[in-house]
Amino acid sequence: MHLDGMKAMKYTPQDIGRTVRETRKALGVTQKMLALTSGTGLRFIIELERGKATAEIGKVLTILQTLGIQLTLTPPPAATKRG
Repeated sequence: MHLDGMKAMKYTPQDIGRTVRETRKALGVTQKMLALTSGTGLRFIIELERGKATAEIGKVLTILQTLGIQLTLTPPPAATKRG
């Protein structure tokens, strides 16, 4: 698979962490409350908000859903064409 013109990731782990932190604070939710309501641990929330690149994707998606953050995945045009 050759990806010509591939650009840098649209979202970095730091971007996602910052969005989680800002959304959580805007909703008036503590890290501990978010951990409890999402079924994750406090340490995970802290690391996610700090932009940990190796955060478990399933847990990240759970946190995003818990906070109401929408993530859109859009395949490149070539991947949606059927011959």
